[in-house]
Amino acid sequence: MLKRNLPPIHPGEVLKEEFIVENGLTVSEVAKGLGIARANLSAIVNGRTNISPDMAVKLGEAFGNTSLFWMNLQKNYDLWHAEKRVDRKVIRHFWKKDASIV
Repeated sequence: MLKRNLPPIHPGEVLKEEFIVENGLTVSEVAKGLGIARANLSAIVNGRTNISPDMAVKLGEAFGNTSLFWMNLQKNYDLWHAEKRVDRKVIRHFWKKDASIV
């Protein structure tokens, strides 16, 4: 479980600020370079759509990092929100607590 109180930044915001704006690019230019519709990239950079594995591969190739970098950003974002959303009190446990381990 992630123990942070502040939510992680959506990976689309990282893409926009650290890779598109920082390199003086436009969303249209990057979308064309990735071979996707501008609307699809716009949805990502505006936090309305997640980064898929296919998109992570494209972004990694386009910006010289790895698909794992992009997937980790997405995973951390999703997991943080899931930890806040899921009510653990209603979940039945199927494991035994070892009394010798404290």
